[in-house]
Amino acid sequence: MKFTLKVFFCTITVIAIALGFGGAYLVNSLFGAAIERETRQALDENNILRFAFETIALNVPLKYERLQDKTIEEIAATIKTGRYIRISGEDKQALYSFENLDIDSDLLDTIGETMQASRVIKAREHYYINTATSVDVMGRLLYIETFKDISTVFADRDTGFRLYRNITLLTLLCGAVIMSLISFWLTRPVSILSAAARSMAAGDYKIRAKHVSGDELGLLAIDFNMMAEALEGQIAELKEAAEAREMFVAAFAHELKTPLTSIVGYADLLRSRKLDEKNNFMSANYIYSEGKRLEKLSLRLLEIIVLKNRVLEKNIIAASAVFAVIEDTFRPKQEITIVIDYDEVDLNVESDLLIAALINIAENAVKASGQGGRIEISGRIADGGYCFSVRDYGHGIPAAEIKKLTQAFYMVDKSRSRSRHGVGLGLTLCADILALYDSTLEIESTPGEGTKVSFRIGCSFLAPSPDKPEKHLE
Repeated sequence: MKFTLKVFFCTITVIAIALGFGGAYLVNSLFGAAIERETRQALDENNILRFAFETIALNVPLKYERLQDKTIEEIAATIKTGRYIRISGEDKQALYSFENLDIDSDLLDTIGETMQASRVIKAREHYYINTATSVDVMGRLLYIETFKDISTVFADRDTGFRLYRNITLLTLLCGAVIMSLISFWLTRPVSILSAAARSMAAGDYKIRAKHVSGDELGLLAIDFNMMAEALEGQIAELKEAAEAREMFVAAFAHELKTPLTSIVGYADLLRSRKLDEKNNFMSANYIYSEGKRLEKLSLRLLEIIVLKNRVLEKNIIAASAVFAVIEDTFRPKQEITIVIDYDEVDLNVESDLLIAALINIAENAVKASGQGGRIEISGRIADGGYCFSVRDYGHGIPAAEIKKLTQAFYMVDKSRSRSRHGVGLGLTLCADILALYDSTLEIESTPGEGTKVSFRIGCSFLAPSPDKPEKHLE
C-alpha cells in the first residue's frame, strides 16, 4: 500500500474511532443525566402521593379499626390525577391499579417500611420509571408505586445517536476529502524522492529531487541531491579511471609493439641476409636504440609502481646542491640555454626523488624548446614553503591537453616524443613523486609562447638554516 493511502486510512480511522467513542460518550452522558433527572422527579412525586394518601386516610371517618380495601381504592382514585399508580397490600398483591400494566412487583422486595426504590422498565413498547415506597396507616402496611412514562427520553437518545451518526458520516466524508489533499501534500516530497531514486536506478545520475518543503522531508531532498551529486562525481571519476586504464593498456601495448617490431625486423634482417658494414651497423644501432627504449619504459613503470607504496626517507640538503645536479645534467646540451636562479635554503626532503622530478620536468622543457631554445629553472621561498618552476619558450600546449599530461603514456606530440625516445611517463612519475610531498603540478601554457611547470613543497619540508646569498647560474 502506498504511503499516501496509509496516511489517509490511518487518519480517517483515528477520526472515526474518536468521533464514534466521543459521540457515544456524549449521547449516553446526556441520556444518563436525563434518566437521573426523571428519576428524581418520579421519587418526588411518589413522596407527594404518599403524603397525600396518609393525609386523606387519616381524615377518613372511622367506621373500622382497620383501613378497608374499598377505602384504599377510593383514596387511590382521588390522588391518581392521571398518573399510573398501583397500591399493594401487605402480601404485595395489587389492591388498586390505574391501568393493567402487567408489570411485576419485584421492586417491592427491595424496600423496607421507610425506604424508596426505583427502576427503569419496559412494558408495552414503552419505558417507565417505576418508583415504590411503603406507608403504614391505620394498621395497614401498604406499598405505593408510580409508573412514569419516559419513552420520550429513550426516543431522544435514539434521535441523538442517529443525528450524531449522520454528523459523523458527513464529517468523515469531508475529512476524507481534506485528508486526501493533506496526505498528498505531505507525501509529495516522498513521491518526488521516489521518482528521482527510480530515475537514478535507471542510470540517470543527473536527476535531482525538487525541493518543495522546508521540513524534514525537504531536508531529506537536499541530502538526496547532495548524495546524487557525490554519486555522479564518483561515477564520473570511475568512468575516467576506467577510460584511463583502457588508454593505459592500449598505449602500453602500442609502446611495446613499436620497438619490438623494429627489433624483430632488424634482427631478422641480420639473421637472414649478409649485409655490408654500413647496413649491418645501422641495423644493430636500431636494435640497440629500441632496446634502450624498452629498458627505459620498464624502469619508469617500475619506478611508478614502487612510488605507490613508498614512504619518504628525508634528509637535509641545500637547494644549491639540488640545482647543481640539474646544472650538471643539462650542461652537455649546448644547443639549449639553461638559466638557473634560486633562493638558498636547506630542504628536508628525499633528494633523489625531488631531483628526479625536476629532471623529468626539465627534459620535457628541452624537448619542447628545440634548437636554440631557452629554459629557466628557478626556486623561490613562497608562503612559508619552497616553489620550484621550469619555464620554456617552445611550442606550448593547448588548454584542452593540459589536464591529460600526467596520464601514463600521454604525449601532446607523439611523433616528436617518439623520435626522441620518449615514453610518456615523465610527468606521470613527477605527479606520483609530488604526491609524497602533498603537492601537485601546476601547468601554465600558451600555444606558440611556451610552458611553465611549477610545484610547491610545504614548510614541513624546509630545514632551519642561516641566511645565505642567492646564487644565479647561467
